[in-house]
Amino acid sequence: MAVGSHAGAAPVSAVSDVVPPALTLCRAFAWSMIGVLFAFLLNNYLNYWQDWPSASSVFDGQISARGLFQAGLYVFAVAAASAYVLRSRTGLLRPDSERIYAMNAAIVRGAFWAVLLIGLADAVISFVRVEGFLPGLVGDKLAIDLGRPSFRGAWVHFPMIVAGVIVAYFKRGLGFPWLALLVVAAEMLIVISRFIFSYEQAFMADLVRFWYGALFLFASAYTLMEEGHVRVDVLYAAFKDRTKGIVNAICCILLGMSLCWVIIIYGMGSQSAVINSPLLAFEVTQTGFGMYVKYWMAGFLAVYAVTMLLQFCGYFLESVADFVSEPGKRKLETGVAHETYEN
Repeated sequence: MAVGSHAGAAPVSAVSDVVPPALTLCRAFAWSMIGVLFAFLLNNYLNYWQDWPSASSVFDGQISARGLFQAGLYVFAVAAASAYVLRSRTGLLRPDSERIYAMNAAIVRGAFWAVLLIGLADAVISFVRVEGFLPGLVGDKLAIDLGRPSFRGAWVHFPMIVAGVIVAYFKRGLGFPWLALLVVAAEMLIVISRFIFSYEQAFMADLVRFWYGALFLFASAYTLMEEGHVRVDVLYAAFKDRTKGIVNAICCILLGMSLCWVIIIYGMGSQSAVINSPLLAFEVTQTGFGMYVKYWMAGFLAVYAVTMLLQFCGYFLESVADFVSEPGKRKLETGVAHETYEN
């Protein structure tokens, strides 16, 4: 089942030509939030990976073409979001939420496949390296280079990310059950090798942590869409749909989006921030010949915050749609979760 197949949804022509300004404002707010998010991420890359001056330099009196471009990204993001909303003044909120869900699903799919491929490739390299087979397979120079985190990140991990995005484009399922199965298989391999063959290496435990961290953080946005997170239903369960809608919409802004922005700003607000610093330094563990993926686990937190923020934007629009009783309410199918969150 694809996101966007709402039974009984009213056609656009059935909507009144007079669109309430409040609904237009809600759509503009959600899309502007997404635009500002991507402008921030692009600026973060330009600031700390390309040594650009940052958008704030313009307000510090250091006027430059690059600084103006970076500041203009935020203006463009809000303007583009507003233009999109004004051009499509249908008065319908659910189609917008579906588009956001689909966008988020594409990001999570790419992240899932990237993590899968990086984990397999790095585990194989770590195994042949710790066993001393690497020089014989690739030569002394390349074997030394593969022992450097920056080289392995640039020439092994980054190509795996590209490959993961390509695979995600053709393979539309999220695959969380498969990632959970791989975590179990990796842990089982440790048990079997340790207690039967008395063999264990640091990279084996690293692989379990790497995949488990991805499973936990990448699946959070999807779990939110299916309302699978723990909710204290003392009062909420007795609310009518319209009341639930306004409560969810307010909480999306006050609790959800605000939390995501705290993680993004504090985690990526400077070169020494907790997300940027490991990524810039290609940080790895110091335990023997372990996997070189510790810095990616810091990046998992960024993926979590970004995907959750996108999901909260879509959930906000869907909640407002519930409040105004827009037809076509999505039916939750948690039992087949991995199938319902597809394009």
